[in-house]
Formats: sequence, structure tokens, C-alpha cells
Amino acid sequence: MEIKVDDLTGEAIIRLIGEHLHGMALTSPPESIHALDLDGLKKPEITFWSIWDEGDLAGCGALKELDDKHGELKSMRTASNHLRKGAARKLLLHIIEEAKKRGYDSISLETGSMEEFLPARRLYESFGFIYCPPFADYKEDPNSVFMIKKL
Repeated sequence: MEIKVDDLTGEAIIRLIGEHLHGMALTSPPESIHALDLDGLKKPEITFWSIWDEGDLAGCGALKELDDKHGELKSMRTASNHLRKGAARKLLLHIIEEAKKRGYDSISLETGSMEEFLPARRLYESFGFIYCPPFADYKEDPNSVFMIKKL
């Protein structure tokens, strides 16, 4: 699998982000959706990666700089035809390594508290993320959980 910084202009990545946003809308009330759209992902404080398997888009993820020591994991999504093939694990490892190179002390994330998000939470737990209070501009929300990994 190949990981590359993505400019979010390709048809495959546009479709995957659309699928990601649609999935959030199906499982979360509007006030609890924190997924970024294409414009939100193009902000200068965000680096966005895609992961490819033999030319086929397998997934994506992003790292948002909150400050010079703290990043936020955003937009982790595996393409439906690549579930359970290791793409998310490989991409998450890449993003953690990038955060270390940047000198971050920690990476935080917000994800859903519902059953549909259990595989994602288990992945994050397997990488040493632990549950924490809301961070940055997030507020307590029964539909969200917050996690942090010290680097």
C-alpha cells in the first residue's frame, strides 16, 4: 500500500469524502457531526493523506495542527471495499509517526459513541489512545467520545 499527501481533487477521494459525510449523517444527529467537508480539509493547518492499494483508493486520514505540540486526527475513513485489509492501521501508524516528526506531545480525536463506531474505537485503543474529556472547541456530547495518545 502507498500513502501520499492528497490535494483532495481526484474523483475517488471526492467520492470517499462524500461517503464519509453521508455515513456521519446516517448515524449522528447534525449537531454531533464534526467531520470536515472538502473545503474544511483544505485548510492550511490540515495535512490530508490517502492510502492506495494497487492503484485503488483504500482510505484516507488527516492531521490537524491544534498548536505546536498537539495535533488532532481527522477524517479517518476506509473505503468499503478495503475494510479489514490493514489500510486504516497502516495509515494511522503513518500519521502518528508524522506527528512525532513534528514534535507533537499528543494526538487527540473525536469519534462517535454509537455501536457503528466501535471498530474505530478499538483501532484507536490498540494504538494506545485513551478516553479523555473534550479538547479544543469540543463540548460534552452523548454522541461523541474523545481520545488522546501521548507521544
